[in-house]
Amino acid sequence: MVKGKLLIPREKYLSAGVHIGMTSKTADMDRFIYKVRPNGLAVLNVGMLDKRIEYAANTLAEMKKILVVSRKENGQDPARKFAEIVGAKSIAGRFMPGSLTNPSYKDFFEPEVTIIVDPAADRQAIKESIQMRIPIIGLADTFNDTSYIDIVLPCNNKGKKSVALILWLLAKLIKEKRSESFTATPEDFGYQ
Repeated sequence: MVKGKLLIPREKYLSAGVHIGMTSKTADMDRFIYKVRPNGLAVLNVGMLDKRIEYAANTLAEMKKILVVSRKENGQDPARKFAEIVGAKSIAGRFMPGSLTNPSYKDFFEPEVTIIVDPAADRQAIKESIQMRIPIIGLADTFNDTSYIDIVLPCNNKGKKSVALILWLLAKLIKEKRSESFTATPEDFGYQ
């Protein structure tokens, strides 16, 4: 793993399980894998994730219209809390087709960027973001296809603690870069 100063202690990342991938791997995610355990389980590079979170936060801090999407239950509470704290919009649960492409839809929204918790579960959000040329930031595990994701955050997107920690850290950095106060804890994001 990359040596040097991380945004939060390495132990915090490891205790949340952000580094735990799966046995199935895609070619897209190969570059983010630190090693493969003897049982076939891939371990993601925490140093790369850390750098990418900082890069994503720098990008997001400048934006006013952010959309965060999580169809999977493990990311819904963290997504809602992230949206509440940074002033974004969240779609937790089913992503209704037309949310980004149909101006006559009652909940139509035109974000500057879309954050997705799982590229597999949030396919509709990816499809519409591509269609509307909206950049995508995605939390991606070793089995995810990242072809259309502009900024990949390589992490365990199956674990509630992992997703909560990453969205908390992203929110914390965005607030700091905007020179706004931030008092939320990872627990406020569902990190239990």
